[in-house]
Amino acid sequence: MTHPQRRKLQLLKTEARLLMTLAAPILTAQLAQQSLAFTDTVMAGRVSATDLAGVAVGGSIWGPIFLFLYGVLLAITPLVAQLHGAGKTAETGPLARRGLVVALPLVLIAILLLRNAGYVFSWMQVDPQVAAIAGDYLKAISWGLPAVALFFLLRNLSEGLGLARPSMLIGLASIPVNVAGNYVFIYGKLGLPAMGGVGCGWASALSLWFMAGCMLLTIWRIRKYSMTHFFDLAKQRGVEGASQLLRLGLPIGMALLVESSIFALIALFLSPLGALAVASHQITLNYSSLIFMIPLSISSAITIRVGHAIGKQRFDRARLVSKAGLLLNSSIALVTATLTLLFAENIAAIYTRDPQVIAIAVGLLYLNALYQFSDAFQVGAAAALRGYKDARVPLLMTIIAYWVIGLPLGYSLALTDLWGAPLGAKGFWISLIVGLSIAALLLGSRLRKVGQAAT
Repeated sequence: MTHPQRRKLQLLKTEARLLMTLAAPILTAQLAQQSLAFTDTVMAGRVSATDLAGVAVGGSIWGPIFLFLYGVLLAITPLVAQLHGAGKTAETGPLARRGLVVALPLVLIAILLLRNAGYVFSWMQVDPQVAAIAGDYLKAISWGLPAVALFFLLRNLSEGLGLARPSMLIGLASIPVNVAGNYVFIYGKLGLPAMGGVGCGWASALSLWFMAGCMLLTIWRIRKYSMTHFFDLAKQRGVEGASQLLRLGLPIGMALLVESSIFALIALFLSPLGALAVASHQITLNYSSLIFMIPLSISSAITIRVGHAIGKQRFDRARLVSKAGLLLNSSIALVTATLTLLFAENIAAIYTRDPQVIAIAVGLLYLNALYQFSDAFQVGAAAALRGYKDARVPLLMTIIAYWVIGLPLGYSLALTDLWGAPLGAKGFWISLIVGLSIAALLLGSRLRKVGQAAT
């Protein structure tokens, strides 16, 4: 190995360590946040398969709306990172504050959608018992939407500055709040009626408000955030601040909506096949979401460090960050996929005691292990592109991969005899492997082009 090659390898190792250091608290915060869905799934599954299916179907509507709002506000992270990297930290708070203007109408629309989701369930012929639980679950959790917007706005401001520890601690503190809330609302404690799966919605809304309140208090009270001038209303960032957020945030939000809506539609398409099919899909999806938090957290770190490098006009460093992040995500996917294959039955048994559900879920988990590679790569590439403030072309690529190719293929494999006997849930998970692989190839090629063009 030549000296330049050794030097490049050493730089990659150094950047990988920096990414892991930054990603560690982000991962903890993401896992804590994801624990809301995990706790809901496990505790609802202990009540009945119907309650689990109801939470799953409700979650299939909640998830895309939640991620769309998250994606729009995620634009704050690279914008803050570039301003901070350029030494303009005093502009970050006013910019983030404009996120309130962007988020408010989106929150109101989202609440209306969640509270009228019954029409979707009727159209998709969801089992009436499952639909009733799902509808009431969504009405309950909709009370937490304003808290979602506030929390993500403040969290993305903090993480754009490279300060990820506060959201980690708040996320950890929210876990016992959610567990306690689930126990009270699901089983009817403290004089409240037993709500079953619907209680998960009320517990999640309570936890979301707890997290938003803690994050707001953190930004207000901790001195290091004073340099952002978030609470200094005299420092304004006008319409251009909101429009800048929308120009970057809407494509990011739409890309996440496109990807997550695939999972939502899968749950709805499977619902006529019965609670067992939906429950096994939900188990696999929930586990997949937990594992996905690892590459997602590293990807958040990629966005931040690419943004800082671009702000400092260090374009070679931005390319190095991207490469190190993709290698790191791919290596982690190899480990998690192996563990999934080895312990699929044990994983399924965590969620349910029903042997039929476990048997179906194990087969889906094997497929999930295969899709972790392309999933980890595509999320890393998309994150690096966000650091470059490139979101519109990645959105088009995502639509092609998931909606033009993935979803039609999944529907034909799962519910028609076009390719032979219908495969049910397995057909959809096979199509997810195909769709994510195409997304990884397209986004990877886009990142290479954007990185080479940056000078």
